Amino acid sequence: MRAAITPCRILLLAIAFLSARISVAAQSSSPQSAELLLQKAAKEISAGQLGPAEKDLQSVLQAEPGEYRALDLLGVVRVLQHQETQAEDLFAQAVRSKADFAPAHSHLGLLYLKLARTEDAIRELREALRLDPHRTDAAGALIHTLQEQAQTASESGDWDEALRALKDARNYAPDDPDIQYEFGMVALQLSLNEDAAEAFRRTLKVRTRDALAVYNLGRAFMEQSKFEDARIKFADYVKMRPNDPSGYCALGMTLAALERSKEARDEFERSIAIAPAQTEAYYRLGLLDLESGDYDAARQNLDHALDREPKNAAALTALGRIEFEQKHYPEAVATLQNAVAGDASQREAHYYLGLTLARLGRKQESTAQLDIATRLEHEQAEHRRTILRIVEPGAQGK
Repeated sequence: MRAAITPCRILLLAIAFLSARISVAAQSSSPQSAELLLQKAAKEISAGQLGPAEKDLQSVLQAEPGEYRALDLLGVVRVLQHQETQAEDLFAQAVRSKADFAPAHSHLGLLYLKLARTEDAIRELREALRLDPHRTDAAGALIHTLQEQAQTASESGDWDEALRALKDARNYAPDDPDIQYEFGMVALQLSLNEDAAEAFRRTLKVRTRDALAVYNLGRAFMEQSKFEDARIKFADYVKMRPNDPSGYCALGMTLAALERSKEARDEFERSIAIAPAQTEAYYRLGLLDLESGDYDAARQNLDHALDREPKNAAALTALGRIEFEQKHYPEAVATLQNAVAGDASQREAHYYLGLTLARLGRKQESTAQLDIATRLEHEQAEHRRTILRIVEPGAQGK
């Protein structure tokens, strides 16, 4: 997420923006004392001369109490004087005097941010941008606030809320690589893999050498079973970060999926050479050995993984498969039950546990496990079918 934004600092930037507009108004019409005083006050606020600015603004308001620009600028003075209650009242008066005056909505939104009234702030900042889409002060504050909401939601595991906030932020800043990257990461959590891939592509349009965006684009491709596309991305990643074992392991996974077992093994071994204490590459080597029928090698690699992570459900499932294939049925039952205890969503563990129990004549228990495996398979298939893409129409062509 981005660094914190100080509302007062944005207010000062907004004053310069407003000062320029007042200056144009003063130059494009016959000289009027109110216009000149407003221009002078804006410059004084920018220079930190709050006393002279307040005097000039009060002069304008004595002559015209509803002058919305003077009310707005005096509100800014009150913010800088830490008189937030009076500032809120002045901004509200400016809005009542001229409802379509974007600066007052923006300043009110920034004040609400300072007061931690987030929802009120979002409402006012949205209105400011509706009235004037080019207000960078309102846009910057609103986008930052939405990103903070997304981060808070992510930290609490509320991925739907995080996605909503980031989708909203993307509407205001579709080319911002930070927002695109954050959106992609949340989309991955929700298995919105096509949306995640599109978000990482947009990130890479701006930051072409963003290694993490390359890696996570590879992840999104893997989840879509686009193994060759994923292989290319992970190969790019290891060139960018040759000392990261995760890159070689991910590259090995794509090669294994492409049935290029020898190359996959080489990548897993490179990963282990960099980080010998890991589990994933050992587990992946164990799977390669299991599929090739080399049960001794598979057991050795899986034991390496389990030495470091004894409750690794995937490794326990693979080890249980070995016991099953070698007709060590009591050992297979014990191992597969441990796998299910560690992760009840392991369909393969339930399936092989069901087969093993059948071999032992425990038909009722076998049927129960096979039924669970079938249900999990159907649920996973249904999940893949019902996930809705949320990329906006036409986004693919951007």
